[in-house]
Amino acid sequence: MSSTRADARGLCNFVDLSPSPFHVCATVAAALTEAGFVELHEQQAWPSEPGRFFLVRGGSLIAWSTEGVADDPAAPFRIVGGHTDSPNLRVKQHPDLTSAGWRMVGLEPYGGAWLNSWLDRDLGISGRFTVRAGETTEDVLVRVDAPVLRVPQLAIHLSEDRKGVQLDPQRHVNGVWGVGTEPRSFIAWVAEQHAIDPGAVLGWELMTHDLAPSAVVGPGRDLVSAPRLDNQGTCYAGLHALLAAAEHVAAHGGPMPLLALFDHEEVGSMSDRGAFSELLNTVLERIVLLRGGGREEFLRARAGSIVASGDMAHATHPNYPERHEPAHRIAVNGGPVLKVNQNLRYASDATGAGAFALACEQAGVPLQRYVHRADLPCGSTIGPITASRTGITTVDVGAPQLAMHSAREFMGADDVASYAQALTAFLTPAS
Repeated sequence: MSSTRADARGLCNFVDLSPSPFHVCATVAAALTEAGFVELHEQQAWPSEPGRFFLVRGGSLIAWSTEGVADDPAAPFRIVGGHTDSPNLRVKQHPDLTSAGWRMVGLEPYGGAWLNSWLDRDLGISGRFTVRAGETTEDVLVRVDAPVLRVPQLAIHLSEDRKGVQLDPQRHVNGVWGVGTEPRSFIAWVAEQHAIDPGAVLGWELMTHDLAPSAVVGPGRDLVSAPRLDNQGTCYAGLHALLAAAEHVAAHGGPMPLLALFDHEEVGSMSDRGAFSELLNTVLERIVLLRGGGREEFLRARAGSIVASGDMAHATHPNYPERHEPAHRIAVNGGPVLKVNQNLRYASDATGAGAFALACEQAGVPLQRYVHRADLPCGSTIGPITASRTGITTVDVGAPQLAMHSAREFMGADDVASYAQALTAFLTPAS
């Protein structure tokens, strides 16, 4: 990914490389490394010289560049935030089941997965193992891109009213992976596919992914069909924005550009690496300290900073237009979306909205403004969490899509580039 130009085909490739949060971080880390960023580790001392850096904590990643930033430890940050996780079906700790002559794998919904969309799909497996390494442990990425599992739909003839079935997440989303009456160790099988001794596997975080490749579709090739657009659309656009911003700031100066991608947004962010953790605050403070500042400079830097919390947005659905706020229609290929909610399910206020609107203007891309129907519950993002944990002005933004939280989602091809351009302009405001 040497080019900083974002496009629909690049997004498809990014998504297909990244079936789990851990793989998202690996994909982003590879692109950053190619662009001259150096990986740092939290337990080690960090360099004080200007440079381009990133760190990975599990399924979360933070990257930044200090090249070209003013020689002032209180210099503000410009931050693009997002999340690496997507709703899916995840493997239970005791997954080996049998039922009616079938070998089954126990699966559990993660986040707000739209369960019916996971039926009758060929599913692969991805995630990570923690394995024994001598007297310690190490994490190993795992991925099986083969049709290992399937969650079969009930035949229409067996449905009481032939209008479908109500899926019970405990009973109806377990995966079929073979025929037999005796359980077989699924974890051991996955380990063997990676030449790992099953006895060395001490822990795992495994999840399913749809095997159909992402694609640019439609007679005009103006749409993207892919899994995990929520929120890998932001991860991809944010990565390209950071790469472009690092070059710009190194040459022309400006606020410090930073990309923060968090795991666990879909389940509330309450983890060691979620947006509710100390991860972002800790990284910001260490950067200030390494640039010669103290607590006073850290607080000043935060006070002058601003965050664009990027998450995908709801395009107006052509089959359900009545489910949308009638005065706030959102079109695919209509440009980035500013999201506002008076009850702060989104963090946007006038100051943040103004900053992002100006960035869209400077990038030459149109801006759309989204408001949720007042009589429907509104989803949320890392935005309110980030704002409350850091005290930094935060604006919620995104790119429009359909079928959010489905196993496969849908967005406009042109929105990929315009979203990345808007985020780039946000990270590199005109002085």
